[in-house]
Amino acid sequence: MTREFTKVGVIGLGTMGAGIVEVFARNGLEVVAAEVDEAAVERGKGVLAKSTGRALAREKMTQEEHDALHSRVTYSFDLHDLAGCQLVVEAVPEHLDLKKSLFAQLDEIVSADAILATNTSSLPVTEIAVATKNPKRVVGMHFFNPAPVLQFVEVIKTVITADDVFEDVKALAERLGKQPVVVGDKAGFIANALLFGYLNHAVSMYESKYATREDLDAAMRFGCGYPMGPLALLDLIGLDTAYEILDTMYKQGRDRLHAPKPILKQLVSAGLLGRKSGRGFYTYAAPGSPEVVPDAQTPKGGTPEGVTLRPIAKVGVVGSGTMATGMIEVFARSGFEVVYVARGQEKVDGVRSAIQRSQAKLIERGRTTQEAADALLARLTGATERAALADVDLVVEAIAEDLAIKQELFRDLDGICKDGAILATTTSSLPIVDLAKVTGRPQDVIGMHFFNPAAIMKLVEVVHTISTAPEVLASVQDLCGKIGKVAVTCGDRSGFIVNALLFPYLNDAIKMVEAHYATTDEIDTAMKTGCSLPMGPFELLDVVGLDVSLAIEKELYIEFREPGFAPAPMLEHLVTAGYLGRKTGRGFRTY
Repeated sequence: MTREFTKVGVIGLGTMGAGIVEVFARNGLEVVAAEVDEAAVERGKGVLAKSTGRALAREKMTQEEHDALHSRVTYSFDLHDLAGCQLVVEAVPEHLDLKKSLFAQLDEIVSADAILATNTSSLPVTEIAVATKNPKRVVGMHFFNPAPVLQFVEVIKTVITADDVFEDVKALAERLGKQPVVVGDKAGFIANALLFGYLNHAVSMYESKYATREDLDAAMRFGCGYPMGPLALLDLIGLDTAYEILDTMYKQGRDRLHAPKPILKQLVSAGLLGRKSGRGFYTYAAPGSPEVVPDAQTPKGGTPEGVTLRPIAKVGVVGSGTMATGMIEVFARSGFEVVYVARGQEKVDGVRSAIQRSQAKLIERGRTTQEAADALLARLTGATERAALADVDLVVEAIAEDLAIKQELFRDLDGICKDGAILATTTSSLPIVDLAKVTGRPQDVIGMHFFNPAAIMKLVEVVHTISTAPEVLASVQDLCGKIGKVAVTCGDRSGFIVNALLFPYLNDAIKMVEAHYATTDEIDTAMKTGCSLPMGPFELLDVVGLDVSLAIEKELYIEFREPGFAPAPMLEHLVTAGYLGRKTGRGFRTY
């Protein structure tokens, strides 16, 4: 018989604990909110009052609901006041000894049939459970921050948790309006196990000065639609919390991708913990403030001193596929003359027709006018011979992702294009230096990686090789601004920024399914509802194409020689079987 919870306890009234109190009280439960002393209780009251005050001001609740919520909460700094609770959830700092000690005390205070739950995000629930005399009643109930907003709850069942305990906790989570997923007692569970590997990798990129903090964050926001970039998210979580989670995960799994990067420890040791201390990867207006203020690392913007931009008025594009067509439209929409080259007149005409259809849709939606569309089309010149590119200021290729084919093109462009013309590739994975070396002008070669669909996606990765001239880099960055794109800059390394961060995370998700730890649906739910990502990893893999994903994974593995980057066998098997995702009607799911 399912327990009918009416009175619950929450220990720890920081941001997370106060949020859990709010969730319980908002849903009609009587709550005993406990802290270590009166001062901590008052701080907790303040956190809850601020949150509910915000909801009231935004008309997310009425004054009556607000007052009723607060009337259901009783505050205490004496654990014995939790004696009458049917469920107690702890949300104290992530220290195993602290949690074990707390559970041992609770074991002596609450009734024999009360459930004890931990909100730990990474510590072993089993170790916490065995600190009690009845470990069968201990369960993980991992809320996500902010608890009143995020809908996901991980219910962690240990090997000794009683079936009725976790079923009752799961039912309670559903009563609270959450989406619970039952998982085993593995470090990081689902969401953190996937999220923190990705965050740690971003820290590594920053630590190695591969890309700036701003570019790393912008890349994932504009390239993947993530609500926050990785370094901004770490500042929000708290660098001390992040360090503890990564350290715990590494100690349990010995996966070096989870070993906290040295700069994390350095920042924590210096007291630079993120938003809560006023400084982490970024500097904030005040402790607790979300407002980022300029500091010594903030980019100055503008053209670097001593660098003269190359004039770009006429742009060339080689290719006629979806990516090439999108880029042609983007350049022409921004006022540039565009010469595009395709294989055969039929493909030349096809590009023009596709852009005409796109413009017609925009006219229909009121986003452009017929006059503007006609002017855009007038700026287009199609050709079947590369010689038409002789007088362009910049040419971008978007042809097959094959090194030999691209090298042949760059040899040809080297002989066709005028001196000073910039030669750009939109490759997503191939080494750009391998294209530069076949020309007599490696200083003029650069990566300009648009994201699909190019007409919509805001991000362009501007990738410089060891040979790229500073004025070429600055000119392309400036051009991106003129065409309405967000340019992020990085070196010529496999995956650049986005793919290098994204695909190891996707690979980790596949390995989690391989290990039978969670299903594809559970993992997608965890990452969408727990981390507010636009798509779950398996939805995304099927959209990208499993063959494309496997090729990128292989490139990353070859480049970095990192065992954790080795493609998951399940991915290789699906590709071998011809199950490539949406485009074939079957991938991780059947369509």
